[in-house]
Amino acid sequence: MTRIGYARVSTVDQNLDLQKNALRNAGCARVFEDHGVSGAQDKRCGLSSMLRVLRKGDVLVVWRLDRLGRSIRHLISVIDDLKRRGIGFLSLTENIDTVSAGGKLIFHILAALAEFEKSLIRERTIAGIEAAKARGKCPGRRPALTETQCFEIRAAVNAGTSVRDVAREYNVHPRTVVRGIERLVQAC
Repeated sequence: MTRIGYARVSTVDQNLDLQKNALRNAGCARVFEDHGVSGAQDKRCGLSSMLRVLRKGDVLVVWRLDRLGRSIRHLISVIDDLKRRGIGFLSLTENIDTVSAGGKLIFHILAALAEFEKSLIRERTIAGIEAAKARGKCPGRRPALTETQCFEIRAAVNAGTSVRDVAREYNVHPRTVVRGIERLVQAC
């Protein structure tokens, strides 16, 4: 079982020494780092390199959970991936160790809270869309073509003009032209 560390600071003027010392004291054989990179970014050079190096039976060690990622959703995604690969996880500050039963419990509680939050957001979004529809609003992106333009386009295509030429004339993608014509058919 090899312990591999990961350290990150968000700005270039911050220092990694505190994290690196804690990770070395925790027995990490190697420490990967990202300097001046936000935790909100999923793609980080040090993180990606470290995830490629980890093997079954290894343990990923971080100084604090927020060093691995800013969002619970991202943290859970990374830790679930580690679990599937047979890799443990240890956060020194929060004392979360997915190798132990207590650490697994805490992690699952965090995962349940994240899932609950996602469900609440989904419910609020659906309620908001329904309320907008009840007020006569049509939620979502506005069509690129007006109904009048769709009638003009249908007439041009029926007269033999290619969809590509019509799209170029209206400065839209050919698929938008086809959708505009389909919208007229559905309205009838």
